[in-house]
Amino acid sequence: MKRYEALAADIAASIGRGTLRPGDRLPSVRQASASRGVSPATVFEAYYLLEARGLVEARPRSGYYVARRASAAALEPQQRSQPDGEARPVAISELVFEVVASTMSRAVVPLGSAFPSPRLFPLARLGRATAAAVTHLDPWSTVDDLTPGNAALRHQIALRYLLDGAQVGPDEILVTNGAMEALNLCLAAVCAPGDTVLVESPCFYACLQALERLGLKAVEVATDPREGIDLDALDAAIVRHAPRACWLMTRFQNPLGSSMDEAKARALVALVSRHRLPLIEDDVYGELYSGSRRPPAAKAFDREGWVMHCSSFSKTLAPGYRIGWVAPGRFLHAVARHKLALSLATSVPAQLGLARYLERGSYERHLRGLRRTLQAQREAYIEAIGRAFPAGTRVSRPAGGYFLWVEMPARVDALDLHRELMAEGVSLAPGPMFSASRSFAHHLRINAGHPLDAPAAAAVQRLGRAVARRARASTAR
Repeated sequence: MKRYEALAADIAASIGRGTLRPGDRLPSVRQASASRGVSPATVFEAYYLLEARGLVEARPRSGYYVARRASAAALEPQQRSQPDGEARPVAISELVFEVVASTMSRAVVPLGSAFPSPRLFPLARLGRATAAAVTHLDPWSTVDDLTPGNAALRHQIALRYLLDGAQVGPDEILVTNGAMEALNLCLAAVCAPGDTVLVESPCFYACLQALERLGLKAVEVATDPREGIDLDALDAAIVRHAPRACWLMTRFQNPLGSSMDEAKARALVALVSRHRLPLIEDDVYGELYSGSRRPPAAKAFDREGWVMHCSSFSKTLAPGYRIGWVAPGRFLHAVARHKLALSLATSVPAQLGLARYLERGSYERHLRGLRRTLQAQREAYIEAIGRAFPAGTRVSRPAGGYFLWVEMPARVDALDLHRELMAEGVSLAPGPMFSASRSFAHHLRINAGHPLDAPAAAAVQRLGRAVARRARASTAR
């Protein structure tokens, strides 16, 4: 554990014990530096980390204070995952379809949904931008740049890369039908049926679905709930299995919420470059960071083109528009050929509308508000879970995104829980759907992307009671 992480852990423990209470002022950077014998930079890193987790808040010209909604009723997951490291075919789609289908009704409380509330997005403003762009549509623009995508939109995306510290030009970007098409194109460009792909444990279920559809094998690699994939385990898996690619989320991983710091992201890129292994970086949540510091994407350190960076506007601005993109580095030509064969192009009106909206400069203001809202909602759900769930529950405290990873008492079956709660109109995302080996039987992913309104709060309470009842029953046996 790094020094700043140790300091942050001590402060978080003090908050959990009640030694530091909501509204209390933390020691100044100078005081903490002197008392702990560390540099001011280390103290700042610790405070930034606590701020990102929602435990402390910065007040201008005043210092750092314990957040008024800080809660530590449920501990954080601590242990890295322990997959068996075997390569196996994937058969997850039936389970995923069962669970995902349960989230598609407005009458269902969407704790298991993969999407944030659509009310968080400026859809009316986007609609006006799209209408204006289409009204003044140059007929030739419907065929210009057909496969790579609209030039103005690719220019705006390249500017976002610049903010992220990555040198990616407009001609290095392909616009796709959402991030999922981008990710599938990357797999198709570098893999053939029967090949092996390294994934996180747990990993996003759509990654497993993509591997299943393409006839690829998965090797699950140990992952830390805070810092992401274990690089030593990744290195060993590369040597053992000779994979054709790895698919990772480096920022606010779904479902864990883990994020790599700059040093680890840099080391990851060095590792895959040394092995000449394509890294498919799934980065749809990277813009949804909390606090004042943006964690870097692996793409920012890619100098040799081994990182195939994929993202979209679906989780940050325009759900339903299905506009994503890929910056595939040295694999640009291969990905473009697959795009041409698979779908040829992406919706021109949607691209034009997004380009016009981004050119008007409203995106950053929208993102600032969205980040604040999602952080507040995560804190509210963490607090509600801490009150409703039994002792022994652990819940993640991610520094961004909108997912919470909940570790329940060991003998509580998440799939049985999903089916019980679904009958009561509450959807859940049980842990086994995030694993090719159906691991994480007593884990859940909770979506905090919707407000904790009365129905959601009641659903969390019902869920907590069901978990407590099952935990007591397992103890009595």
